[in-house]
Amino acid sequence: MFRSLVVIAGGSRLGCRIGGNIINLRTYSTTTQLLTRTKTMTEQKVTHADSETAPITAQLLAKQAKYTINTYLRPPIIFSHGKGCHVYDLANREYLDFSAGIAVNALGHSDPEVARVVYEQALKLVHLSNLYNNEHAIELAELLVESTRSGGGFDASKIFFTNSGTEANEGAFKFARKWGKYVGKKNNNTNELNMNKYGVVSFSNAFHGRSFGALSATPSPKYQSPFTPMVPGFVTVPYNDISNINEYVNDETCAVIVEPIQGEGGVWEATVPFIEALRKRCDEVEALLIFDEIQCGLGRTGKLWAHQHYPKSCHPDILTSAKPLANGIPIGAIMTTQRVADIITIGDHGTTFGGNPLACRAALSVISRINTPELLTNVNNVGSYLKSSFEKLINKYPSLITTVRGRGLILGIQFTKDPSGMVKLARERGLLIITAGNNTVRIIPPLILTREEAEKGVTILEECTKIFEKESN
Repeated sequence: MFRSLVVIAGGSRLGCRIGGNIINLRTYSTTTQLLTRTKTMTEQKVTHADSETAPITAQLLAKQAKYTINTYLRPPIIFSHGKGCHVYDLANREYLDFSAGIAVNALGHSDPEVARVVYEQALKLVHLSNLYNNEHAIELAELLVESTRSGGGFDASKIFFTNSGTEANEGAFKFARKWGKYVGKKNNNTNELNMNKYGVVSFSNAFHGRSFGALSATPSPKYQSPFTPMVPGFVTVPYNDISNINEYVNDETCAVIVEPIQGEGGVWEATVPFIEALRKRCDEVEALLIFDEIQCGLGRTGKLWAHQHYPKSCHPDILTSAKPLANGIPIGAIMTTQRVADIITIGDHGTTFGGNPLACRAALSVISRINTPELLTNVNNVGSYLKSSFEKLINKYPSLITTVRGRGLILGIQFTKDPSGMVKLARERGLLIITAGNNTVRIIPPLILTREEAEKGVTILEECTKIFEKESN
């Protein structure tokens, strides 16, 4: 601390310089008071002030305000490049990234292998449309299905590729609604469709996307209210509550959609009894169980899929994925069992860009590297270190932090008040974090995060928590 302390004497003035600050020593009657003051100043030092970014930033932000529709509240900085678990702004300041593009950049930023694959494929073939076959979509479908089955996942059989997680959920809802009609036809042994089996059940704190079907399954007034009415047939019930399951999953339900670990809602993990009850009830009323693993899947929990932590009695009929599938190249997927695939026929669904050669070639490389013992072990080890480190903060700041949730590298730190101020405190000290619902700080770094990088992040976060507590009092 005191390598930057210089004593200054002149006339009646006695002081010291700590960094760029001069303190009048006569103000402090004891050495302890001085040490306390200097420690506080050191903790509060801002190294990445938003206001001290590159001059061109203001010009670019003004241009953005002029020409783009503003739907995001962003900090007044602009990132220009990244490498591994770090990103850099226009002033070339380095930030440790604990957000990974909202759980997208699983292999970090500017990954050399992804860059090489994208470059090579861009020189060959970027887009065809789904009027034609492409080899990389075929290979990727095989890789995902076989890896899921061999790794102890659900009985995956077929895949439909999309461009995003929201689109994957929309497609899953379409498949489920056709299933509802098909079930009525099958049970009656007639050509009469069951027009009443179209209900979709989702859960409190869920987030499934922003388009109308996905939004209808996302019970947040903040997201829904400006765009009501929602799509008919969607109902929301409490997460991890099985007390009234027979009431809300009934003969008119075609699907239940659930996140094994909710991300946006605050990093809440579904219990085994809850998922088992959903699976059992879906079988009783012939509804489909959909797992949204868009954020929690593909290695983030220390297994390829989050549902692999559950017994087979919990497995779904449909799984949706996206985010890290191609490490930032847009792609999503709907993976189904054979019985679901059997009811989907030519013309039932489509996409212009989904499954294009570029995205699929990138995803082949990414999944092959995520689904390895080395990377998944790293997720578990570094994730365990982070979780235990964050749990220690509960004892230090019991009035501010109550619980730490999650597994692997999807973790949530529960605060007793809105932790939005933590985001700015951390950012201005070189750490990027994001919030989630229910006063939660969400930790979702790249899966390649090292122990050393994790330790650095913990140090910054603890420093910010201490400052946040003082500002809250």
